[in-house]
Amino acid sequence: MALKSTIFRATLNVSDLDRGHFGEHVLTLARHPSETDERMMVRVLAFALCADERLEFGRGISTDDEPALWRKDDTGRILDWIEVGLPDERGLRRAAGRADQVLVLAYGGRTVDIWWQKDAATLSKLTNLKVLALAQEESKALAALAARSMDLSCTIQDGQLWFSAGETTLTLNPRCIYPTT
Repeated sequence: MALKSTIFRATLNVSDLDRGHFGEHVLTLARHPSETDERMMVRVLAFALCADERLEFGRGISTDDEPALWRKDDTGRILDWIEVGLPDERGLRRAAGRADQVLVLAYGGRTVDIWWQKDAATLSKLTNLKVLALAQEESKALAALAARSMDLSCTIQDGQLWFSAGETTLTLNPRCIYPTT
């Protein structure tokens, strides 16, 4: 018998001063049995970074042809393709051909730099790709906030994020790996 996904619910208030987006988003997250709290919470963070009424979660970790999140227009054209973790280079090239913009929110400590160095020559040719990396202590701290029912808020200003759950507030500073400025 296959294990079922665990359902998590979150109310996410986003105040993105950088993009001028302010809103409350009610999220239902299906966490696959093989997905960790860390990956799930990085998906929530990716949602906060790109928050929009059309942004939605993909079908999950076991689906190769869909991202962690995406945003489409009325015609079905993919505007934003958002991955979390360390996706393979071939999948990112395919995503870059299908979407207007591709964002990777990478996490995993030193393995992020190793992953990027391995495929940088190929991936840096993708003009619609952006890669951000979370420090390992940041993604682990996010994982500690995971609960079946969450009331979260995220404020974004000048690339810095303040992510809160209850009495806990984390300061997150995603590092831009690509494009380099």
